[in-house]
Amino acid sequence: MIRKIKNVFMLGTPKTTYIFQVLPSGHLEHLYYGVSLGDFSEKSDEELLQDAVCLEEKRAFPAGNMISYNPEHMELTLEDLRLEMSSLGKGDIREPFVEVTHADGSVTSDFLFEEAQICDEKPEYHTLPGSQFGSRNGQEQKDTENFCGERFSHLLVTLKDASYDLRLELHYYVFEDCDVIARSSRIINDSEEAVVLNRLMSTQLDFEDGGYIMSMFHGAWAREMYRSDTPVVSGKIVNSSNAGSSSNRSNPFVMLHREETTESSGLCYGLNLVYSGNHYEAAEVNSFGKTRFVSGINPQNFSFTLSPGEEFEAPEAVMTCSNKGFTGMSLSMHHFVREHISRGAWKHKARPVLLNSWEASYFKINESRLLRLAKAGKDVGIELFVMDDGWFGERNNDDSSLGDWDVN
Repeated sequence: MIRKIKNVFMLGTPKTTYIFQVLPSGHLEHLYYGVSLGDFSEKSDEELLQDAVCLEEKRAFPAGNMISYNPEHMELTLEDLRLEMSSLGKGDIREPFVEVTHADGSVTSDFLFEEAQICDEKPEYHTLPGSQFGSRNGQEQKDTENFCGERFSHLLVTLKDASYDLRLELHYYVFEDCDVIARSSRIINDSEEAVVLNRLMSTQLDFEDGGYIMSMFHGAWAREMYRSDTPVVSGKIVNSSNAGSSSNRSNPFVMLHREETTESSGLCYGLNLVYSGNHYEAAEVNSFGKTRFVSGINPQNFSFTLSPGEEFEAPEAVMTCSNKGFTGMSLSMHHFVREHISRGAWKHKARPVLLNSWEASYFKINESRLLRLAKAGKDVGIELFVMDDGWFGERNNDDSSLGDWDVN
């Protein structure tokens, strides 16, 4: 469910609540994401606005050496404001959401609220997390209704740069059936000059406090997904890959949770970037003890030229929250993957038993050998046979041909 009351936006699932508002300056202030604050469909607009007032921070003057936003908003210091997205160069010295080099060489951006709409359908250019539905090479995906149906709500917030003709779209998808909210972003160059996009995150979460544990999953070939827990007390903790793929070295899924969280109790956030390329997840605590989390395409070595009229869309990031520990969070994530990422005939069926030719044949692949192996597998109940690796080009050993995609 999504509700807009004046300048406040509320996104809700049965077990989670997400709230942000538009400030008089045009910035989006993040107010809350966590376990449900109650069914706001039953509250009046006045009651909900009062709830939002209780969550917002009161600002009267700039603290210490922080930079005021402008003379009209001297009390507004972006360095310590909880934001839905952060621009580079306007006083916020934490992890930015977006970085752009403009045609005049400036790297300062200032994206402010322009409009918002609660959409009945997904935009034609946009796909849901992992969905691959919509139009692919002119052909429509067959199982869209069964795959994802209409079981989500979509909020589109459009921001515009105060000094340049750039638009930034923030997309929010609410999956009530599995207590998941997905976010993504899209930047459009409406100017007459090319700009260089150096960073565009998919999601940003600003928490009012610190003391979280960031659980990451690292590994290597044949020993993937080893969990490591790192306290985020001050400074920055990064989980990333620059190997060209998400890889077995560093998974794009992380958890933020309290030290006392267990499998069955305690607060736990699950955050997963649905992307198989270079990824980046960072948690940073500022000098006032607030935590910022960002996730998206790895900005290292990332540079994308946006010509006039062009756009760039970031991948989706999936978020859920539970006060029932790691298991509560996991159940929501599992439900989301089963219902909104898995697709096709095997979506709700047990997968077929598979026999892979690799360990039996290695590089020595020929028709008679494969047929004998497949028939032997059938005799013991194997249902699916895969020819692995040896069919690449002249793939006779480990020294050549893997990945050349020339069938031998």
